[in-house]
Amino acid sequence: MMNGMERKAEQFEVHRNHLQAVAYRMLGSLSEAEDAVQETWVRLSRSDTSDVVNLGGWLTTVVSRVSLDMLRSRKSRREESMETHLPETFATHSDRNDPEHEALLADSVGLALLVVLDNLNPAERIAFVLRDIFAIPFNEIAPIVGKSETAVRQLASRARRRVQGTGKTDDAGIALQRELVDAFLAASRVGDFDALVAALDPDVVVRDDRRTAQSNVTRGAKALAMHISGRAQAAQSALVNGKVGAIVAPRGKLLYILQFTLIHGKIVEVDLISEPSRIREMNLAVLDV
Repeated sequence: MMNGMERKAEQFEVHRNHLQAVAYRMLGSLSEAEDAVQETWVRLSRSDTSDVVNLGGWLTTVVSRVSLDMLRSRKSRREESMETHLPETFATHSDRNDPEHEALLADSVGLALLVVLDNLNPAERIAFVLRDIFAIPFNEIAPIVGKSETAVRQLASRARRRVQGTGKTDDAGIALQRELVDAFLAASRVGDFDALVAALDPDVVVRDDRRTAQSNVTRGAKALAMHISGRAQAAQSALVNGKVGAIVAPRGKLLYILQFTLIHGKIVEVDLISEPSRIREMNLAVLDV
């Protein structure tokens, strides 16, 4: 016969994968998601759940509240020292997790979505993830974020607009931009030098804010193609300030953004942006699949 704690542990394991999926989308970090799930288990082990009818719903509420607290703590640290905290946000946790596993997990969620979600405030992120990804009713989300059901609807709606982007009136133009950018990124991933050169204007200019002022500009299609061939595995197209650009986010951790200037079906300018203060000014949104 199992005792009460063993029964709780068995029931918890049934829901563990779901809880990790919820926490990962809220936090964007596998190690932090695992911390949230572990804290959820601690709270379950200390709680009397004999009257709980829907344990899965109860656990989802708990892991959501834990994740919200972690997001608010993260936001507080950013406000206290934005410049020093941002690199930590972009850091990986290879010492605690399998990088390949986290890369696959991030890719399955969508690198662009993880990056864009990180731009939402904690309550918006919780509302969007629970409603739009996991279809949790608004009346169940409201007590988690401590707001009315009407306020939660507004949070989710505002988050949805930010995730999907606003003012996209030229769908045909966006489609053409995406076709060129995706072809460029695909050629880079597989190291197709000729396809890379074909996507670029012969006199393409690349500006890289990671380099000094004297060496931050690269010119010429062949020079750029040689530099990036085979190096775009972590890149994915996204809307950047209303135009198709790219984010480079290994395992969902944003390293830099690429902005493109496209003329007559060629890439004529590329701006690589990695400075945190500049990234914060970018309006990022996901592209429809």
